[in-house]
Amino acid sequence: MGHPGRGSAGAGAEERDPALADFPERAPGTRRWTFADQLGPHFLDAPDQPVLLVESKAVFARRRFHRQKAHLVLSALRHRAAELGEQAHLHQVTTYAEALDRYGEPLSVCAPTTWSSRDHVLRRPGLQVLAARGFVSSQGEFARWAEGRGGRRLLMEDFYRDARRRLGVLMDGAEPLGGRWNFDQDNREPPPRDGRSPAPEPWWPAEDEIDEQVRADLDRWEADGEVSFVGDDGPRLFPVTREEALTRLSDFLTTRLGVFGPHEDAMLAGERWLAHSLLSPAMNLGLLDPLEVVHAAEDTARARAADGDPLPLNSVEGFIRQVMGWRDYIWHTYWHFGRHYRHANHLRATEPVPRWMADLDDGAVDAACLGGVLGDLRRDGWVHHIPRLMVLGNYALQRGIDPLAMTDWFHRTFVDGYDWVMVANVVGMSQHGDGGALATKPYAAGGAYIDRMSDYCGGCPYDPRKRLGDDACPYTAGYWAFLERNRERLAGNQRMRRPLQGLDRLKDLPLVVEQEAARGTAAP
Repeated sequence: MGHPGRGSAGAGAEERDPALADFPERAPGTRRWTFADQLGPHFLDAPDQPVLLVESKAVFARRRFHRQKAHLVLSALRHRAAELGEQAHLHQVTTYAEALDRYGEPLSVCAPTTWSSRDHVLRRPGLQVLAARGFVSSQGEFARWAEGRGGRRLLMEDFYRDARRRLGVLMDGAEPLGGRWNFDQDNREPPPRDGRSPAPEPWWPAEDEIDEQVRADLDRWEADGEVSFVGDDGPRLFPVTREEALTRLSDFLTTRLGVFGPHEDAMLAGERWLAHSLLSPAMNLGLLDPLEVVHAAEDTARARAADGDPLPLNSVEGFIRQVMGWRDYIWHTYWHFGRHYRHANHLRATEPVPRWMADLDDGAVDAACLGGVLGDLRRDGWVHHIPRLMVLGNYALQRGIDPLAMTDWFHRTFVDGYDWVMVANVVGMSQHGDGGALATKPYAAGGAYIDRMSDYCGGCPYDPRKRLGDDACPYTAGYWAFLERNRERLAGNQRMRRPLQGLDRLKDLPLVVEQEAARGTAAP
């Protein structure tokens, strides 16, 4: 696999893919078909525009999704229909085509967020496809930025700085507010020593009669054998309406943003939310426009500073970087790297996702961090970015699990998981499948990292300091076995030079490799 994005214009450099066309911005006078991730008002051209909503059972029948993800999507669709009343037509069908075939009137749709969905709408006769919405930077703006790089690597940090300049976010004239673009170094502290979250409990939504009906329908579908789910049933934790999403945003900005930054990479077994915003599901359903989230965070920070009660800039900048930096960057690289990027497998990892992981069977796992994260995921359908990357992703990377299989598993199992979210995040960053096009080194780490950044290791039967023996940490031993297995493939990576040199100092390396080969992907 080569390096998409290095020295090329990305997907469609020679012949532009029709899915990347320069679509028009508006289509006044048409009924707007909004997908289940386009449910906010910014996907309409006017507040009174007629709307088509389609609930497709086939989407959930094709693959095994987390039960709470299915509930969230259906609840959001049905709440949007109830909110719009006669302005919307909701069709509950098996396939999208069943609903679209009923319409003789003009329809328009904002470009969907996945390759397959774009292909579907572009093949539909008489359907007008508009430019994508729901991201801070447009696809045209990203393309112009990428072309201006002159073949240099498309680094997220450079894209983020360009967007801040262009939109005037956290700027003091021509300079970044506070004199620095990035406060990430201030946001890597281990968890609080008292084992308590630095933030109060988040605001939670209340279920209603629509949620009751969704739950009853899912129960019936499952009982009839039409669909199969994984994970616990609820209660619903994430917003499904615009009002709920705004309430969660306000709660985060008021009570949690100030302490978000320092411990954003930390993990606590009993405080799984810490100070995280829990806004990604709402943004990915289209209930919030990410640019309004960015402006709200900056406005809150500037108002607090004017009142003499400033918020820490590392928290404000760290949160804004997640929204207009990383989230947008992942969206744009999904398209820029092209249709076949999902198949990148630089490290030749071919193991399937083990059954205990696919089933979220935390009871089968003795390793405290992995079992704890799987239990949180089974219960909530969500964990924050470090358990995803450094517990789940790190395990898969070390054990040689197929990146495409892991991408599919993340997509189905997380309530905020979508194809565009997971392809670059998992194939590129987490599993190093692209060989370094997106992330400059593999995100592999031993038990020492998890011990430093969490409270899991204290009660774990495995010792993070040991790589050999019955109590050897599967992450510590797995780290060295991973390096040895991929020594030649990683030899050209300058950031891996020192870790690879460390292999030659381990006299017990052959025994560690043998031990981990025997362990394989059995539940640790």
